[in-house]
Order: sequence, then structure tokens, then C-alpha cells
Amino acid sequence: MADLETIAGESRSTRLSFLRAGAIAGAGVATASLLPGSALAALKGQTASLTAGDVSILSAAEIAEALAVTTYTNIIDAAPFFKNLESDDQGYLIAARQEEMSHYLLEAGATKKQSPYNAFYYPMGMFQVAKTTLNTLVTLEDAFIAAYLVGVRNFSTADLRVTAARIMGIESDHRTLARVVAPGVAKKDGGPVEAITGVAGKAESVDPPNNNGYERTLKWTNIDQAVAALMPFIDKTAAGKAGFDTSKAYAFHAFTPKLPNPLGAFHSFAG
Repeated sequence: MADLETIAGESRSTRLSFLRAGAIAGAGVATASLLPGSALAALKGQTASLTAGDVSILSAAEIAEALAVTTYTNIIDAAPFFKNLESDDQGYLIAARQEEMSHYLLEAGATKKQSPYNAFYYPMGMFQVAKTTLNTLVTLEDAFIAAYLVGVRNFSTADLRVTAARIMGIESDHRTLARVVAPGVAKKDGGPVEAITGVAGKAESVDPPNNNGYERTLKWTNIDQAVAALMPFIDKTAAGKAGFDTSKAYAFHAFTPKLPNPLGAFHSFAG
């Protein structure tokens, strides 16, 4: 799989063209109707004051969350190794899907626009080979963490910056838990997986799974860098250049999430 930091070096014009394309495409789902009432109430005072920069960050985040939902959905539904995991490991993946959908709905509710992309490409063997699945999952979570840290840096209001940090914390949970899953992959599924290669392109031992003292920013300071890193998952031409499987695009399907604990839902910008 191509190094996402290398891909992130694509031209600024390519990234801006990608974001402009988002203004005319959509995922075809009435997202506002899926948001809980408390979230809708919290968003009312925020949406009118969004800057163009805020919208760019939120639009990129929507794409990332749609990609995350699609990734977790297909791991659960199609990856052979999933059914052989311990129930708590399965539970992490199931809960992560719900959480990513909740993030997507919040962001779509803020922008009043749906994800500009709703079909995604993956590396060869993505949902067939457990190690490929987990390497890709951690790579994506690495990228999501860095992207939300761009939001922490660049959002125009404290409410949005704190919300980005709150979501980033969940993406960090997901990264660690994906590394927890790796040694539990059954032998018949190619396990145990003892090292995971994330966005840095280097194999890292899964012992300990929480191997970051500080989250990695990937040195991203602008949301265009995050968008560029996601291009192979979204754009067929970029996918082909990265060596991804372009024979099939996996569709994003929105749904009403059920979070594991109502105390962990988005009730307001105050928490």
C-alpha cells in the first residue's frame, strides 16, 4: 500500500479540485433526520457562524467518517476473520461503526451537506486478508487522528476545536483497539498478527497496543493535506496509482447509530 504521507504531497490544485467537487456531489441521505434532538439543538447556533475554513475541515471530516463507516461495515459483514474473533474484539468493531456514523451525522448536520463521496476503494485483499485489513484500518485511524488535530489547530471557534478534540479521542481509541485485535486473529485467518504497519509505513509491534505517548500529527497543518492522503480511497485514478483494487467500489450507507452508552453521545458543545 502506498505511503499516505507521500500521497499527501500531491499538488494543492488537485486537493482544491477535490474539495470543489464536493459541492456538487452527495451521499443521498437525509442526515438531519437521523440526528438526535439534542444534537440538532446544539447545531442551530453554530451553523450560521461557520467560516469557509470551518466548512472545508468539516467536509473533509465527513468524507473520512463515511470512509470509516464503510470500512467497519465491510469488516463486520465480509471479512472472514471477524467471525473468529473473541466477542469483545467483535464488540469493539461493532461499536466503532456506530461511533463513526454518529460523527458523520454531526458533521453533516453542521454543514447541511452530505459527503461529497459515497463509494471507496481499498488495497488488494482488504477484506480477505486479516493483516491487510488491520494495517489499513490503523493507517486510516492514524490519518483521522491527524486530520482532527488539524481541526483543533484551525477551527474558528472554541466549540468546534473542542468537538474536534472529542472526536479525535475516539479515533485514538479505535487505533489502539485495532492493535488489540491483531494478536487475536485466529491461526486459520493468518494470525496472530504481531506487528501492524500504519500511516508511517513502518511495522510496529502490537505489544503494547497503546504505543503512543502523544498522538502523531503527521506534520499536517492544513486540511488539504488530509484530503490528499484520502485520495486513493476515494478517487479511482489515485487508487490505481496507489496499487489499490479498482475493480470494485464499496458504497457508503448511512443509518441511525446506536451508541454503546447514552452518556457518551453528543448532547451539546459543552459535553
